[in-house]
Amino acid sequence: MNLSKREFFQVLGAGTMAGMGLGTWADADAATASAGLYDAPRFGNVSFLHMTDCHAQLMPSHFREPSVNLGVGSMKGQLPHLVGEHLLKATGVRPGTAQAHALTSLDFEKAAKRYGKVGGFAHIATLVKQLRASRPGALLLDGGDTWQGSGTSLWTNGQDMVDACKLLGVDVMTGHWEFTYGMERVKEIIDKDFAGKIEFVAQNVKTNDFGDQVFKPYVMREINGVQCAIIGQAFPYTPIANPRYMVADWAFGIQDENMQKVVDEARAKGAQVVVLLSHNGMDVDLKMASRVSGIDAIMGGHTHDGMPVASVVSNKGGKTLVTNAGSNGKFLAVMDFDVKGKKVVDYRYKLLPVFANMLPADKDMEALIQKVRAPYAEKLAEKLAVTEGTLYRRGNFNGTGDQLLLDALMDVQGAEIAFSPGFRWGTSLLAGQVINREWLMDMTATTYSYATVTEMTGETIKTVLEDVCDNLFNPDPYYQQGGDMVRVGGLQYSCNPLQTMGKRIEDMRLNGKPIDASRKYKVAGWAPVAEEARTAPGNKQVWEVVEQWLKARDGKVSARKANVPKLTGGLPNPGYIDS
Repeated sequence: MNLSKREFFQVLGAGTMAGMGLGTWADADAATASAGLYDAPRFGNVSFLHMTDCHAQLMPSHFREPSVNLGVGSMKGQLPHLVGEHLLKATGVRPGTAQAHALTSLDFEKAAKRYGKVGGFAHIATLVKQLRASRPGALLLDGGDTWQGSGTSLWTNGQDMVDACKLLGVDVMTGHWEFTYGMERVKEIIDKDFAGKIEFVAQNVKTNDFGDQVFKPYVMREINGVQCAIIGQAFPYTPIANPRYMVADWAFGIQDENMQKVVDEARAKGAQVVVLLSHNGMDVDLKMASRVSGIDAIMGGHTHDGMPVASVVSNKGGKTLVTNAGSNGKFLAVMDFDVKGKKVVDYRYKLLPVFANMLPADKDMEALIQKVRAPYAEKLAEKLAVTEGTLYRRGNFNGTGDQLLLDALMDVQGAEIAFSPGFRWGTSLLAGQVINREWLMDMTATTYSYATVTEMTGETIKTVLEDVCDNLFNPDPYYQQGGDMVRVGGLQYSCNPLQTMGKRIEDMRLNGKPIDASRKYKVAGWAPVAEEARTAPGNKQVWEVVEQWLKARDGKVSARKANVPKLTGGLPNPGYIDS
C-alpha cells in the first residue's frame, strides 16, 4: 500500500473515528443502540470480516479485559500496550460507552450488568449476515484458537466448533490451539469437514523430514473482480508453548524470508490485495510488517488485543496495516479496501463489539448450538458454588479466576506453592453468580490439563519465573510467545520488567521468609508440556482437583485477592492501571 503523507493521516483518522459514534447510543435502549452501533456502511470494493481467538465460546459470556498489559522498550506506550483510559484516549473512544466496556476493564462489574454478555455464535452469525448483505463477496477470516476452550469442544474433539464455523460461513482460517488435538485430528477435519468449504492456510508449518508444506501457504480469491491473496501464519511457537508430541512431525517458526517469497509469489500471480491471516501475536505482527513488504494488512490474533484502530507500519514497499480482533467472540472486525489501478488506495476499518442483547440470535445457529450442547447440558449446568467476588483471568501477572485455581491446587494437594499457566482464554463471572462446571471447563479445558505436584529447589523456581518473564518482557517481539506471566500461589516476589534475562525476579519469599536456593519445595501445577505427564500414574485432571475444592466450600467461595508481584521497574506505564 503506497500512500502519501496526507492520505496516510486521512485513512488513519477514518479508522479512529470508527469508535467515536458509539457514545451517542450509551443511554439508548438495546434496539435503538443496535441500530447505531452496527451501522457500518459499505466502503470500497473489497471487504474482509475477521474474528479470532473465540476459544470455543458458542454461548455469550462476560470477559474482563486486562488492567495490566505492559509494553517495554520501543513498545512502551504503543498499541496494543495501552489499557483503561489510556486506550480510550488513544483511540478516540468515549468513556462509559458500550465500546469502552468491550475494550477495557473500567467499572467492569457495573458495565457488565448494564450492557450484558458479549459474543455467542448465534449473535455473531446475525452480524456476519448483516455485513455480508451490504458487502457482496466479503470473505470471513478465522484467525484460529477456535476449537479449544470449552467443555463441549474438549468432549467432542473440536467437532462442535467445526460444525459451527461451517454454518457461520468461515472462508479461510489458520491455527494454534487447534494443533493440541494432534496432527491426525487436524488433518482429518481439514480433509473431511473443511473440504470444499473452508481453507486452512499456514505458510510456516512444514514437515520435519523434508521441509514440505503441511498446509496451503495461501489461497487466491476474487472479490468483485479483484484478485486477493490470503496468506496463513500459524502460531510460530506451538511446539514450545504446547506439547511437542502433539505436532511431532511438524516444524513451525516465524519464517520471515519464506513469508516474503510467498507474498512475492502471490503478487506475481496477480494478487492486487494481499492479506496475512496471522496468529503471531500483535507485537510480532508489527515487527513482521516492518520487515516484509507487499502485505496490505495483517489481521492478527493470539494475544487477544481488541484494537479499534489499525496500526500503520512503514516498510521498504510502502505501508502495512496491522489489526487484532480481540477474543472470546467479543468482536467482529471489518476491513474495507478501495482498490483502483490494481492497488489499494484507501481503506476503512471497524471493530464491532458483539453484544448479545443488541443482536438477535440467528435461528439456524441457535438450533445448532442447542443440538451440540444438549448431551452435556446437565453436566455443564451443575452448580459447584457461588462466587462472592468477580472472577477473571486476563492480565500480565494474575487474575482472581486463576487465584481460585491456585488456592484449590495448594489446598487439595498439600503444596506450599502453585503455578497456573499464563493462558489468556477463560470467561469471567460477576460477584453473586454461580460457579458451574461450564465455567470451570472454560478456565481449564485442554487436552493436557493434568494436575501435577513436583519438588523444586528455590533455584529451579527462580529459573522458571525468569524464563516465563523473559518470554513476556523480552524487548524483541520475536522472542516473545504471547502469553502472560505464570500465575503464582503461595510465593511472593518482586519483578522488574526492564531488567535482562536472569535479573527480573527478586526477593522471593514464602510466608515472609526468603526462599532458599538449595531447599526443595512442594509445587503444584497443571497443563505440563512434558509428555511424561500423560502417562504418570495418579495425575488427575485439574478440573477434578478444583471441583473437589469448590464442593468443600459450603456453597460459597469468598472473593479472591490475586497474588501479584511487587513491580520494581517499568512504572508508571500506560499499560498499567490499578484494578
